[in-house]
Amino acid sequence: MAKQSASMSRALQRRENTAGYLFMLPSLLFFVGFVVIPMILCIFTSLTDANMNSSGHFVGLNNFIRLWSDKTFREALVNTLVIVVVSVPAVCAFSLWVSSAIYKMNGKLLSAFRCIFYLPVVTGSVAVTVVWKWMYDNYNGIFNYILKGTGLIEKNINWLGDPRFALWCIILILFTTSVGQPIVLYVSALGNVDQTLVEAAQVDGATNFQVFWKVKWAQMLPTTLYILVITTINSFQCFALIQLLTSGGSGTNTVMYHIYFTAFKLTEQAGHFGYANAMGVVLALFIGALSALQFKLAKEK
Repeated sequence: MAKQSASMSRALQRRENTAGYLFMLPSLLFFVGFVVIPMILCIFTSLTDANMNSSGHFVGLNNFIRLWSDKTFREALVNTLVIVVVSVPAVCAFSLWVSSAIYKMNGKLLSAFRCIFYLPVVTGSVAVTVVWKWMYDNYNGIFNYILKGTGLIEKNINWLGDPRFALWCIILILFTTSVGQPIVLYVSALGNVDQTLVEAAQVDGATNFQVFWKVKWAQMLPTTLYILVITTINSFQCFALIQLLTSGGSGTNTVMYHIYFTAFKLTEQAGHFGYANAMGVVLALFIGALSALQFKLAKEK
């Protein structure tokens, strides 16, 4: 009887597993077809001199060796790292500060603030970029209008055409469009903090800062890790802003834009897919290494 019951249990488990895998199958096929296979093709193509006219010949690691002697790629990599190093800590710190200030508000007011901060996230990137482009305009932009009106500048600044300002303008836009999701996540994380631990720390005489750092922050580390990883990836993949605002000029070229430019705009070389894919592989390695470092530091905490 026991053997029959165990056999029925295993059969039921197999049916449940089969049903689960069948439900997963569409997503799995999509993942394999549009993520796994393109990744494999990208790695393989990075080892060739493929372009629009031919599948190319195997060149080994020549594309990767060439990258480090390519001044344009090095400049793009430096710009990308500047964007990551500046925007990621700024987004996390600002999001944490805002969420700490609003999470105790009543429901309607809290919802209004979350909606305001999240609106740029769900707004189309082209629409957001067009608005910012008008704000940065040399002649009719609101920034030049306000600064000249207050006497801080005497003549208009070419925000997107001057290498001194262009990259920082891009970072500012990326910052404003990146804080929405972290704020929503931090508000949720703060709401899930164990209040008994907070009250115990307050009874023991802990200051507000100590309560936050020793109690709340420790419970929010998983959320912080997720925010750090997604913000880092988004910063590394900054492309639309560059393409729509500067086309990589004025010292704003990034690795993502340089990949696009090399693959599709270098018409004299009929598009160097192999070289562009080598850049993509290097970028993926940078993202993977930095994400792994973030995971390691989070575990040590």
